[in-house]
Amino acid sequence: METKLANPAPLGLIGFAATTWLLSMINAGLFGKESIPLVLGMALAFGGGAQVLAGLLSYIRGNTFATVAFIGYGSFWLSFVAYLHVFGGSSPPAFVGWYLLVWGVFTFYMWIASFRHNTALQLVFLTLWITFFLLAGGDLFGASALHTLGGYLGLVCAALAAYLSAAEVINADYGRTVLPIGAK
Repeated sequence: METKLANPAPLGLIGFAATTWLLSMINAGLFGKESIPLVLGMALAFGGGAQVLAGLLSYIRGNTFATVAFIGYGSFWLSFVAYLHVFGGSSPPAFVGWYLLVWGVFTFYMWIASFRHNTALQLVFLTLWITFFLLAGGDLFGASALHTLGGYLGLVCAALAAYLSAAEVINADYGRTVLPIGAK
């Protein structure tokens, strides 16, 4: 008898979405830096932990794209926690910009790889690489408007990822398309 493994992607997507939403509210200027500790808690447990777990489970299922995405972005959140909480978060803004730019480049090639997947996932990666580049530009050039714009686009990205997570759970449970995610 063949064992069917559950799809770990909805878990990874909602871990990403929830944590991205919280940080993006701060980046957009809707909440201040005093809200960062709650983002760090979410980043450690849900953004980092749940995504890395989803990546490992994707590995077991043989899904290279999901493995790289979830372990990659889970590691982003874990490195964010380490930078701010463990190492003091005192790098010059321009160097933080380079950190964000590196993640933007990674996200750009993951966006290209997402073309083999559904439209909703493509939109998550499209909005994410642009978000990273806007945030990087804000830090590299001291342009607070770019940083704020990156925060608002991060909210769009988080909403798209949450929608995709919900669609994958609901559609699988109902055995049909309830929430459309677009063609592959």
